[in-house]
Order: sequence, then C-alpha cells, then structure tokens
Amino acid sequence: MGHLTINHIIRTFAEAGYETFEISGPQMVLTMKLTTFAWNVYDGRRSEDVGISGECDKWQTQQRVVDYPSLLEFCGYAFYFPGFLVGPYLTFNEYRALVSGSLYKAAEKAEEAEGLASDPMPQRLVPRGRKRVAFRKMILGLLFLGIYVVFYPEANYQLTVEDVFEAKRLSSRIIFLQFCGFFERVKYYAVWTLTEGASIQTGLGFTGYTKSGGTRWEGAANVDIWNIEFAPNLKVLLDSWNMKTNIWLRECVYKRVTPKGKKPGFKSSLATFATSAFWHGIAPGYYLSFFFFAFVQVVARQARTYLRPLVLPATYVPSRDAPPPPQTTCKQIYDYLGIIVTVSLTNYGTLPFMLLTIDDSFVAWNNVAWYGHFIVVGGLVFFYCGGTVIIQEIQATRIKNERYRKQREELNRLVQSGAITPSSTSTSGPPTLPPLDEVAQEIERELRGKGKGKDK
Repeated sequence: MGHLTINHIIRTFAEAGYETFEISGPQMVLTMKLTTFAWNVYDGRRSEDVGISGECDKWQTQQRVVDYPSLLEFCGYAFYFPGFLVGPYLTFNEYRALVSGSLYKAAEKAEEAEGLASDPMPQRLVPRGRKRVAFRKMILGLLFLGIYVVFYPEANYQLTVEDVFEAKRLSSRIIFLQFCGFFERVKYYAVWTLTEGASIQTGLGFTGYTKSGGTRWEGAANVDIWNIEFAPNLKVLLDSWNMKTNIWLRECVYKRVTPKGKKPGFKSSLATFATSAFWHGIAPGYYLSFFFFAFVQVVARQARTYLRPLVLPATYVPSRDAPPPPQTTCKQIYDYLGIIVTVSLTNYGTLPFMLLTIDDSFVAWNNVAWYGHFIVVGGLVFFYCGGTVIIQEIQATRIKNERYRKQREELNRLVQSGAITPSSTSTSGPPTLPPLDEVAQEIERELRGKGKGKDK
C-alpha cells in the first residue's frame, strides 16, 4: 500500500495523466492479494492456538493459510496473468484450488460416475463449458467497449463542468447526468467482463452445476450489471459493483476494524470507505465520493429498517429462511422509487470520483442543484429528528389492527363451525370480540364436556 501511495503521489504532483503514467492498476490488485494473504496467514496461526470456532468466522476458516507456499507458487498467485492488470482478485486458497484441480472435485466425481474419467494418467479435469462461457464474455466485453468508444465522447462527467451544460435547464442537466453516469460505468463493464472471460478460460470461476446438468461459471465475476443499473437499494448496488474488491474491503478492513464482540457500525463503514479512497489514490475527489456514500448508506439503512416494513404485510418478519414478501402495489412502488433514487444518487455521488478535483466536483454538483445532498440531508434530518418515532407508531398501529382482524376472522370461523356460541353484544357502542385465549378456553371446556359424556 505504501509503494502504491508513492506512485499516486508522483502522478498527482507531476500532473501526469493515466495515459502517460499508469502502473497503479496492477499495484492495486497486488495490494489486495498481499494484504489478504497476510490476513489468511494470521488466521492460520490464530486457529492453531485458540481454536477456529472461537476466533474465525466461516470465510476466515475457509481461507486461512496453514501450509506456506513455495516461492514459485506464491509468485504464480501474485502474478496470476488474467487478473494481473485489473482483476479479478482471488485469495491464495482459491488459486491453489485452481492449480491443484481440487476446485473441480465435484466435476471429477460426476465424470467418474459416467465412466468418462478412465484415463490412467492423472491430470487436471476441467469441467465442460468454460470455453463457451468465456467466448460469450469476450463478445459482451467487446460490445461494451464499442458502446464506450461511440457514446462516451458525447456523454461524460467532464461535460458537466462546461458552460454549455450550465446553460441547459435544471431538469435537462439532471437527466443528462444519468446518461453520463451510465457511459462512465460502461468502460468498467468492458474491462471486467473481458478479464472475467479470460479467467474462466483458465478454469477459474467454476461454481457447480445447474439443474439441467450444465456448468456454472460465476466465481470470477467482478460486476453484476443488471443489479447495478436496476438496484433497488444502495446495498445491492455496492454488492454488485467491483465485487472482488468488496470482498477484500469487507474481510480485510470492515471486519478487522470492528472490536471483537460488537457489530460493525458507522465507524466501521467510514473506515472502510476511507481505506477504499486511499487505495484508489490521493485525489480529493475520491474522498468526496466515499464520504458522501458513507452518509448515503446510513440513510439507506434507516429507510430499509423503518420505511420498508410499511409497504409489507404488518406481521411479516424478514429472515433468511422466510419466503420473499408478497409483491403488493405499495411494495412495487417502493421498489421502483428505490431504483430511481439509488441510481440517481450513484450518478451524483460518483461525479467527484471521476472529476478528481474539488473545484470541478463542486462546480458539477452546483450545476445539478446539489440534489443528492438535499436527499441525504433531508433523510438524516427526518430519521434522527423524530421521524423514526412516528414510523414506529404507525407500524405498531398496523400490527395491532392486523392482529385484531385475524382474531375477528378466527372468531367468525369458530362461530360458523359451531365450536362456540356468539357472545351477547350490546346494541349501544361498538361490538367487542373476546381474545383468542378465551376462545381457546371455551373450546377446551366444550371438548372436555363431550369427553365426559362419552365416558358416561
């Protein structure tokens, strides 16, 4: 990281563009590999001393390094060719599984079951289908590259600081910014899709079989384009963008800076964003973007925690084992609004990331009326100045009414079935229904009476 930072400083103060001085890309990938390897070695030593279950989580247990590699094996991992320039990043155990062939054990067993692995000479068995997938990735990457070459000169973030852009109407400027954001991302789609295909060609990325028996090659993906362009919330977008780097930040920064026994919070998120910015370089624009997104994430979490339950069934409790919530009209509207807000905030927040300087970033933000800041600050004020209390009261009322409705339906069902007799009600005032526990007690008494009658 230190050597990488020195090169960032040299390029910044020498005012050298990426076209004349660009060796930081491979160094950024190498930084991820070396720091991950260091943590994996640390986890390997820690597990031997204090026990895996008490100190390491699932990922740390799977990726810990106990047997040290030779110099040749380590250099092969560090300079893995398809991902050397821009990724994908992989852990040492993933590289070792690729080279040794243990990544394909499931495929090997399937081939043996079909009687196809009868060659007495041991060799690495790579599942079928990788060439087809790699070729498809190459075509897709070249398509994105063509889109970038044709449309990027007409729609890019640099245009947002020009006088021509400022002369447009505000609505036109905001809409044009959304197109600029897409074409800025296209170049990353191109290079990451191409390198994914190259990695698959070497055998990396095998993740098993489909129900129809085809092979799946999803382990080398660095970007999920659909979930970026149509992300319903910021978490989905961040998890789908530069996914391998997200793994590195989560496992080597986010979890490591969190004190043991505590859940990660805002400080952990801020430290992770700061590390990501420092890893990218020392340009002020990086820090403006990541600092902005740290607060966006806070608002997004609050919205998901407090607003989202209002568009779900009142008694629905989300969990990993729970079925997906029903797609009601309110839920669909909430999702569509989430897509619009998420993408528009992303295009707004990444302006400094590409413009790099504070002056250009502030000019661009000012030209779109600081709409992203208004959304984020408005959300913070709402949630932390009484909004959560109001929402919780509304949700509590919804839950109470839903339980009342279910009790009434259950009572009507019992009355219609003859299990109980209707309670006498007064003509004045609203009718009252007995609680379900009293209904259950009456059913028990009825059943006990029938049982005694049979005994007689």
